[in-house]
Amino acid sequence: MALHIFNTMGRQLEPFTPQDDNHVRMYVCGMTVYDLCHLGHARVMVVFDIIQRWLKACGYQVTYVRNITDIDDKIIKRALENGESIRSLTDRMIAALHEDADRLFIERPTHEPRATEYVPQMLDIIERLQAKGLAYQADGGDVDYSVRKFPAYGKLSGKSIDELRAGERVAVLDGKQDPLDFVLWKSAKANEPDEAKWPSAYGLGRPGWHIECSAMSHALLGESFDIHGGGADLQFPHHENEIAQSEGAFGKTMARFWIHNGFVRVDNEKMSKSLGNFFTIREVLERYDPETVRFFIIRAHYRSPLNYSDTHLDDAHAALLRLYTALDLVSPEGVQPDMQHPLAERFAVAMNDDFNTPEAIAVLFELAAEVNRSQSRELAALLRQLGGILGLLQRQPQDFMHAGSTAEDEAWINTMIEERAAAKKAKDFARADAIRAELADKGIELKDSAAGTTWQKKS
Repeated sequence: MALHIFNTMGRQLEPFTPQDDNHVRMYVCGMTVYDLCHLGHARVMVVFDIIQRWLKACGYQVTYVRNITDIDDKIIKRALENGESIRSLTDRMIAALHEDADRLFIERPTHEPRATEYVPQMLDIIERLQAKGLAYQADGGDVDYSVRKFPAYGKLSGKSIDELRAGERVAVLDGKQDPLDFVLWKSAKANEPDEAKWPSAYGLGRPGWHIECSAMSHALLGESFDIHGGGADLQFPHHENEIAQSEGAFGKTMARFWIHNGFVRVDNEKMSKSLGNFFTIREVLERYDPETVRFFIIRAHYRSPLNYSDTHLDDAHAALLRLYTALDLVSPEGVQPDMQHPLAERFAVAMNDDFNTPEAIAVLFELAAEVNRSQSRELAALLRQLGGILGLLQRQPQDFMHAGSTAEDEAWINTMIEERAAAKKAKDFARADAIRAELADKGIELKDSAAGTTWQKKS
């Protein structure tokens, strides 16, 4: 089965081929770096990491751009509250973003442009839009996009101009000609720091949020590219506005495929800072192994809601432990996997069906069961290889099983295992059972085999 992707633009599965032979160009809207990343950000990063990994596994060259918004109202406000420069704040948050992403085994994108590095390109697009009658300078000095003059507005979200007008509340125009218009260039305010102001033909100011992505995607991927992605919350108005800007300026289809991942939910409510029900990646990683968190995210289809709970994460850990246990019992080291094996082909069919990771993971569990039954090193190698495409199962099994244990913990556990072995040798089975029970009370599960006794932390 050839790769098919659910295209938000057409609202259906469509066969995928890149515009340029074997080269896929993909842009994903990244983070606004005024605070630590939360689990919703983690889902976006993991989802598109999986997508670019699978595209590479299919033999494509991938240019993957994930931007960073480093100038924004929230950033300015937070920097002023902290008494630090905007650059100091954004540098710290970008470093934290990278640390969190690295821990989740997320590969770095090909390019990670910062918005502040592309202000001249943004101004060029604004000038093009103004020359075409799609932008105007409002009374207050801002430059706004004239939505009604772009006939295709609403084609991504399915919202027509008439529907938008019918649903709008009384709006403050702030110099706009129409309440639907959105800002391209914000006129500088006296109380804003100098580092938030750039010179332009419209006076000192800074870019609006939407224009940033149009400029960065155009500069790094061209006027038209293959895939544009992001969270479902960006479909409208952000992505709709990007289309209006880019297609209005250059007259070409901005992106052929639009991919949107579903929300993360807590108690069936969307996780968001405004609701106060969000968890930072770091808070979650204080309690759970990073690979467990990654596995939890990809067990759900990327378009489905992802419901966060300790129960679901505990279950993810237990499930991942089963896969690692198979690799612990049968080493795949030094063995080449058979990528023509029927289970490898089923894995490919699942991933080619709109990156269906739940089905792909089901194949991993079938493989693990076969490894346990047959003790086949070739199947163990295939399990590890397919897991690697998802960014899983690349650690030594014992490293995962012992994750979170200190050196002192491990020394004590090993001492107890040795004492238990001596008790069994002396036929003191009551003492051996007591040691097993004592370890179990502390969350340590023992596994006996012909090769000896190993241990793992229970989920």
